Amino acid sequence: MASKVTSAVMRKGLRVLGVAIRAEKAVFTAAVLASSVYGAMTVASAWALGWATENVVLPAFRQGEVGTGTLVAGVLLIVGTALLKALGVAGRRFFAGVMQYRMQARSRRDVTRQYLRLPLAWHHRHPTGQLLSNASADAEAAWAPLAPLPMAVGVVVMLVTAAVALVLTDLPLALVGFLVFPAIALLNLVYQRRLSPLATRAQQLRAEVSEIAHESFDGALVVKTLGREDAETARFRARAERLRDANIAVGRVRGLFDPMLEALPTLGVLAVLLVGAARLEGGAITAGTLVQVAYLFTLLAFPIRALGWVLAELPRAVVGYERVQEVLSATGSMEYGTAVLAGDAPARLEVRGLGYAYGDVPVLSGVDFEVEPGRTTALVGPTGSGKSTLVQTFVRLVDPAEGAVLVDGTDLREAARGAVSDVVALVPQQTFLFDDTVRGNITLGLPVDDQEVWAALRLAQAEGFVSALPAGLDTKVGERGTTLSGGQRQRLALARALVRRPRLLVLDDATSSVDPQVEAKILYGLRDAAATSAASTVVVVAYRMATIALADEVVYLEHGRVVDRGPHDELLARCAGYRNLVTAYEREEAEREALGADEETGGEAAGRPGGDLGADEISTDEEISA
Repeated sequence: MASKVTSAVMRKGLRVLGVAIRAEKAVFTAAVLASSVYGAMTVASAWALGWATENVVLPAFRQGEVGTGTLVAGVLLIVGTALLKALGVAGRRFFAGVMQYRMQARSRRDVTRQYLRLPLAWHHRHPTGQLLSNASADAEAAWAPLAPLPMAVGVVVMLVTAAVALVLTDLPLALVGFLVFPAIALLNLVYQRRLSPLATRAQQLRAEVSEIAHESFDGALVVKTLGREDAETARFRARAERLRDANIAVGRVRGLFDPMLEALPTLGVLAVLLVGAARLEGGAITAGTLVQVAYLFTLLAFPIRALGWVLAELPRAVVGYERVQEVLSATGSMEYGTAVLAGDAPARLEVRGLGYAYGDVPVLSGVDFEVEPGRTTALVGPTGSGKSTLVQTFVRLVDPAEGAVLVDGTDLREAARGAVSDVVALVPQQTFLFDDTVRGNITLGLPVDDQEVWAALRLAQAEGFVSALPAGLDTKVGERGTTLSGGQRQRLALARALVRRPRLLVLDDATSSVDPQVEAKILYGLRDAAATSAASTVVVVAYRMATIALADEVVYLEHGRVVDRGPHDELLARCAGYRNLVTAYEREEAEREALGADEETGGEAAGRPGGDLGADEISTDEEISA
């Protein structure tokens, strides 16, 4: 069974190497040629040393002097072969490195492009840690054998050249030396059978450790606030210990076989010296011939191991390559048409018979409504009614399973690549900011001047707190914007969308962390075409009654269906589900205010400054709204 697994890994590994060779024919050829020069010069150096021994060293001992021409010839011979050998080593390493790093870079680019092509639903099914591992550790492991591969090919040239040289030099000594090669081949075979499953397991565990680490770091807030540090540490430790044990097992096998692979050529040298000494004493060979053959076997000891290095890397390469190919062969990537959503006026949005499901669980069904250009529509519904999924179809993060989403009469599936993002902008509730400046987070490389940036900040009600930052637009906000409050991050995300002047602006509860008064100012500004310099059609997912009341129309969803639609006041009067939902938040806010007033009164009665919040307790949102 182990033999079948090893042979299967070997075949797959050779196919992986074939992919690289076909992709980088010229570079691989250059690396092999350089390695062949190295191999040939290795053999030539043994011949040069034998010639120098016979014509320079021994005459010097016997006669006490050597002719100048002979001495110069010996030096040039040894130095020349050494220089050519060095050039071969340099060329082999350079071109092998170029080939390896090109293939790794190509795999990373291909994986990243595939990530961008695949729909959001595919990403939901795959952990982020796994995706990072595919683009980094797996892409690196897949092409790790390319570094020693040219040397291994050069070794073949070296062995053929050496075999011919040995036979021509002295056939009996050659036959003695040749006994080493079958022993090395057999030892390598046993080595691979023991190493392949261990190396495969170790590579799989590397990905699993990466997944757990990313999940723990990404959920640091949950881990710390719920006191799960010990549990997460134990979870990570358990998998890390498995990886440690797997790597130790790999190291143990290598530690056992590497010395044996190192010793066999040395034993071959000893056998050659023993037999050669007897033949030298009998006059069958000269001292130069014996030195040449013995030195040749000494040189062959290290290069022969290059074959073992390639074979040792093949199991990891197969695992890494297959994991990368799983991503590249994933189906579900979005197809694009050729339609362009041209124009400067607010867009018209139509949703026709839209349906969507996560696997076998339906989320949306038969959703129909339209939003006229320049108007503001609020999507309202209880948790799980499909609002966030619905707005994702507006920006084509996912495609509906049924029905269609149309902007200005064009099905988004018929739009050209990039056409949707040119006219539609989504501001999600979960805001992501890069570890960059305020300006960098808003422009994201868009060539806009600071005047436009400030205009977007002003409309997002963020001008005040950005102006108060130490370096203004040049202030770094930290990883994920950790130096800012939730409301500030949301307003920067809104400004990031507004600076692009979208014709359709979609807000998925994007002001939930913003003070209600500031939120009202933002929505009033969005409704004012003059304030935006380019009016937008606005679709907002909202819960607050004050926010919903600003919309021209409300679409109320329950269980993935449109239950009712119309102006806020009309729905409040005729739809019990809608009325209960939107008033629930107001009741909760009123209860909080009443509770706060009771605490404040109690604090004053007890002589505590409970009613004085102090400057530190006033949020930036409240400060701006004042």
